[in-house]
Amino acid sequence: MTTPTYLTWLYVPGDRPGVVGKALHAGADVVLVDLEDAVAPDRKAYALDATAELLADAAPGPSPVHVRINALDGPLAPAEIARLAGLPGLAGLRLPKVTDPGAIRMIAGEVPDTGLYALLESAAGVEQAYAVATAHPRLRGIALGEADLRADLGVTGDAGLAYARGRAVVAARAAGLPPPPQSVYPDIRDTEGLAHSCAVGRALGFLGRTAIHPRQLPVIEEAYLPTAGEIESAEEVVKAAATDAGALALPDGRFVDAAVVAGAQRTLALATRHK
Repeated sequence: MTTPTYLTWLYVPGDRPGVVGKALHAGADVVLVDLEDAVAPDRKAYALDATAELLADAAPGPSPVHVRINALDGPLAPAEIARLAGLPGLAGLRLPKVTDPGAIRMIAGEVPDTGLYALLESAAGVEQAYAVATAHPRLRGIALGEADLRADLGVTGDAGLAYARGRAVVAARAAGLPPPPQSVYPDIRDTEGLAHSCAVGRALGFLGRTAIHPRQLPVIEEAYLPTAGEIESAEEVVKAAATDAGALALPDGRFVDAAVVAGAQRTLALATRHK
């Protein structure tokens, strides 16, 4: 099964069904209903009930709905998986704090028709990145949970996450998965900082980003969609390759080989994703 190209993933608390309803129409590629960090302990049961009611509808909204359940080694996840499995509106399960590839295989057996997405949020999780990424054919992607990871590693700046970010990108691609999306940018008012952070993430090999507010969605999308110049350049490469199957140089001096052509084709495919 081919995994769709997603650029924007919008988190929304599962215990606020009115907000979830608005999020479904906010323009995100995926709506992530959160049963974990965004929900207080005394609201967990209500959040699960509300989410199950939403997903009883095969088409709860224009965006597919994924659910982030609670920690796999905690007391809540088994009941959440049992309650959500088989619901027609459930498009994916986001699994937090994954460190054990075996847990992916176990859950895959319990939700046989649902795509799984693993979050690596600790040093142990990062060290298991490739094993997790290859744990089961229905694992559709991996990503970092950087807030928890920062706490586990004891780092404060982005430099301390460089290894983990590179490891996640390499593990995903080595496993044949899409490039991972970036973790959330916590300041919803700082759109300039978000745009800069996305540009850095794109340069590192990430694709798209999770968001915590609808106003972040257009910033993320603009940062990750190819620019007009990139599209023009890719079109030139593909056109030149169509007339010459071997390596060649374009009139402006750019060298073109199979790897360059493949990159140009990815650029054009991404550029047309909303057309």
